[in-house]
Amino acid sequence: IEEEDFKVISWNVAGFNSVMGKGFVEYVKKERAHVYCLQETKITQANVEKKFKSQLKNIGYDYTFFECENKNGYAGTGIFYRVPPVSIKKGMGIEEHDSEGRTLTIEYENFYIVTTYVPNSGTGKKKLHRLEYRTQEWDVDLFNYLNTLNKTKPIVWCGDLNVAVQPMDLKNPKSNKRNAGFTIEERTSFTNFLDSGYVDTFRHFEPDTRGVYTFWSYFRGARGKNIGWRLDYFITCEKYLQNIKHSYVRRYVMGSDHCPIGLIIKNTPRETNPEEENSESNNNNNQEITTMH
Repeated sequence: IEEEDFKVISWNVAGFNSVMGKGFVEYVKKERAHVYCLQETKITQANVEKKFKSQLKNIGYDYTFFECENKNGYAGTGIFYRVPPVSIKKGMGIEEHDSEGRTLTIEYENFYIVTTYVPNSGTGKKKLHRLEYRTQEWDVDLFNYLNTLNKTKPIVWCGDLNVAVQPMDLKNPKSNKRNAGFTIEERTSFTNFLDSGYVDTFRHFEPDTRGVYTFWSYFRGARGKNIGWRLDYFITCEKYLQNIKHSYVRRYVMGSDHCPIGLIIKNTPRETNPEEENSESNNNNNQEITTMH
């Protein structure tokens, strides 16, 4: 990565409480990304401050968490950033979707970063019980939100999108055709969005690479056997693709049942010199934080 490049990491951490005990701070310091987008954080902003303020104090990042309103320890997203954004928005503006804290948007001068923890369509005894909601309501409204942003400036959309688009994106496609994440309904919805002018950046750089996954079940040693799914993505619009230098998977980073994924962007916003401007003044002067309802 060159000095002027901008690195973004996306990671479903399967609980921020959990990942903080599994080397999260050390990983952040080692990776040195400009932005970390987290999904399935399962924690409130207040509890992050209460439990981890001292551990997070000197890592050089500000952060915002968006929690599920109705259910403690469920869903949620968070973003760590060392380049102050112009604005931060919680949600997409629709209460039914936003109450679970699944979407966070940060705006920079030249692009938006949107991170999303897309609802799982349902597993176990509740198999596919949210499939209709997921594909006919959530996807429709989220894609409209992304398209609206993209009319203003390019979007970089990332997160646990809970779909394996192609058969090569999971180890066992034949046995999973009616399981959440690989139904024809989910795949068609996602593919139609991509076909409207967006790009799966990993597949752009690795069109034929097989065996690269971002999620492995905890059962039966799936990760060690690499029996997984590629559920985590960086998506951008076609017009911004020229600014993307690389899209990659950090499969050996542990701490969750997902691994981090990364994106390298050219032509980036200036990083604030902490000696010139402390984090508190950045928050007060440079950001507009809103919850969209």
